[in-house]
Amino acid sequence: MKKLKYYIIPIFALAMLTVSCSDDLERFPFNSIEQSQAFKTIEDAANWDNGFYAFFRGRVSGSIQFVTDIQADQLNASKDFGNRNGFPHRWDGFLAADGTISSIWSSLYSGITNVNVALAGFETLELEDAGEIAQLEVFKADAHFARAYYYYQLIIRYANDYDPATAGTDLGVPLLLEYDVNALPARATVQQVYNQILIDLQAASTGLAGIAGSQGSNYFNADVVKALEARVKLSMEDWTGAKTAADLLINSGTYPLMTSSLELSDMWTNDNPQEVIYQPFVSAPNELTNTNAIYLGFNADDATWTPDFIPSQWVVDEFDNADIRKSVYFDEKNVKIQGAVTPGISLVNKFPGNPALFTSANTNYQHAPKVFRIAEMYLISAEAGLMGAGNGDVPLNALRNARNLPSILSPTMADLKEERFRELAFEGFRLDDLKRWDEGFTRRDPQDTNLINVGTGYESLSKTATDPKFTWAIPANDETINPNIVQNPGW
Repeated sequence: MKKLKYYIIPIFALAMLTVSCSDDLERFPFNSIEQSQAFKTIEDAANWDNGFYAFFRGRVSGSIQFVTDIQADQLNASKDFGNRNGFPHRWDGFLAADGTISSIWSSLYSGITNVNVALAGFETLELEDAGEIAQLEVFKADAHFARAYYYYQLIIRYANDYDPATAGTDLGVPLLLEYDVNALPARATVQQVYNQILIDLQAASTGLAGIAGSQGSNYFNADVVKALEARVKLSMEDWTGAKTAADLLINSGTYPLMTSSLELSDMWTNDNPQEVIYQPFVSAPNELTNTNAIYLGFNADDATWTPDFIPSQWVVDEFDNADIRKSVYFDEKNVKIQGAVTPGISLVNKFPGNPALFTSANTNYQHAPKVFRIAEMYLISAEAGLMGAGNGDVPLNALRNARNLPSILSPTMADLKEERFRELAFEGFRLDDLKRWDEGFTRRDPQDTNLINVGTGYESLSKTATDPKFTWAIPANDETINPNIVQNPGW
C-alpha cells in the first residue's frame, strides 16, 4: 500500500479560542487554527500524519543521540570543547535542572502530546468512503508507533532498567494517553509503561500490516514496527520475543549485510539504504535534521579539524585492522586544538555529512538518520540466543563474517558485548547497554593527552554500575510544578 504524501502545514500549534464579545478577540490567529477546526477531512488527518514524521525526524539524531555516548567511556573532551555537554561528560554538576535532561524530556512528551491530540481528533472525522477509512487506519498506526517510540526513549533514560522481578513496583515515567493541559500525573510503574509500549506497537502492527518494509524506507511500516518490538523486548529480557522479532527481519532477506568498506562507507556518507530498515526523509535545504557535528568540526580556512570529543585509543584499537568498519568509523585527521595542529589523530567519521545535503561548499554534517538497521537485529538475535532463546552463534558470526572477521567457536556474552560495542559505536547505545548489563566503566588510554582535558571527571573517570546517574533525573521544573512526581534517587 503506497502512502499518500501531503504538504506539511503548521497545525501542531493549536490556538485556544478566547471567549469575548469582541469580534476581533473571537477570530483565530492568521497563522494557526483552533483545535476543533483541525480535524474535518482526511486531508487534515494527512497533515497531522506528515507532522508526525517531521517531528520524529528531529528527535532521532543530534543531542538526543550523542549525549549518552558523551556520558559513557568512549570519548575524551578536547581542550576546545568549550564545556559543551560538559556536565554529562564529567558527571559533576550534572543536576536535575540540566538543560539536556529537561530538553529531551520535554521534546519527547511534546511528541506524545501531539499523538494524543491527533488520536482523539481522528475519531471525530467524517470520512467519505472505504479508501479514506483505510488511509486513516494507517495514520492512526503511525501515531501509535511514534508514541511507542517516545515512551521507550523516556523509560530507558528516566527510569530503572527493566527487571522482571521489580518492574511492577519500580517507578517509570508518567503515562499520558489523553491531552489534558491541567494533568499532574504521578509516575506509572516500569511495567505499566512497557505494557503501554507493547499496546501501541500492537496497534501499529495491525494498522501497518499491509505496508511492507523496504530498504531505507522513509515511512513506518510492518518491518519498522517489528524492529522496535525487537529492541523493546530485548530491554524487557523477553529473549524469545526479541529473537523472534529480530529473526523475522533477518530471514526476510530484504536487508542484506554489507561486506566491503566501500559499501559501508557509502551507507554512512551517502545514505546507501541497503542495511537500513528506517531512516527519516531528509532533503536540502528545507527538510533537514539535527546533526552529530561534535565529532569533526571542520575548519574550511586551513582544512583542519577541531572536534569537541575525540575517541580514546582503546576504542580505535577495539577494531581489528581487517574489520571493514575501522576505516569507515574512524579517519585520521589533522586536528587543530588551541591553535596547534597535530596530524594523524583518529576522529569519529560515522557522520561526515552527505554531499547531496550540503547547503554550502563544505559539510553541514547532514544525513538521513539510521534509526533502525539490520545489523542491530543480528545483535539482538545473538544476545537473546545467548541468553537462552536459541542459537546465538549463527547471527553473531554472520555479522562478524560480513565485517570481515572470523567466526567464533562457541561465542560468549563477552564476545557479544564486544561486537555490539563495535557495530553500534557512537549511535547512542553505549550508556544504555552498560546500564542494562549492570556494568560500570573506567575511561582510559586517550590518544593524546595534549589535546584533551585531563583531571577530575575527564580521561580517567570511573563509575560503578550502581551510580544513580546512569538513570537521568526527572527534570527539576517538572518536580517543582507537579507535586505527584517522585524524583529518582541520587539527584
